[in-house]
Amino acid sequence: MALNLNEIITLLETRGEAQYGQEAVSQLQHALQCAHLAETAGERPEVVVAALLHDLGHLLAAERAASAEPPPDRDDLHQFMALPFLKGVFPESVLAPIRLHVDAKRYLCLIESGYWTRLSPASKASLEQQGGIFSIAQGEAFSRMPHSLTAVRLRRYDDLAKVPGEEVPDLEHYRAHMELVAL
Repeated sequence: MALNLNEIITLLETRGEAQYGQEAVSQLQHALQCAHLAETAGERPEVVVAALLHDLGHLLAAERAASAEPPPDRDDLHQFMALPFLKGVFPESVLAPIRLHVDAKRYLCLIESGYWTRLSPASKASLEQQGGIFSIAQGEAFSRMPHSLTAVRLRRYDDLAKVPGEEVPDLEHYRAHMELVAL
């Protein structure tokens, strides 16, 4: 069931050209921008790879449904969908931030004044489908989870990685990162 690196690259190249939800960039542009932000910030290679692959579940959901978009009133649970395809390929230090990046958005809305107002309209809409802002108890539980701080950093890159026409390294550049951290 796990994908190999070539299959991951092919999936990003083929399905990644689809528009990223209601954002003004493609799935691939979003992934590359997110990875570039993590790399520029000096993140470990595992975090750069998590940033690159954090929305891979959207592409797998689209492939499964044979459409580029999930029903508008339902969350596709993309943060979980990719995990069986990546488990055994990458370590938990890559998988956990992917799994937690949606919860990181819910957490940041709880703890950071003004965070919600800075979200794109599409991120605000998906937040509601994803369960809304965390309660205090949910936020406390999230903050105690391993890799939660990494997921919060990934979430911040995710929020910024939506710039049309942004010049970033190509997918081949990030193959080396994936090869470095692959199991």
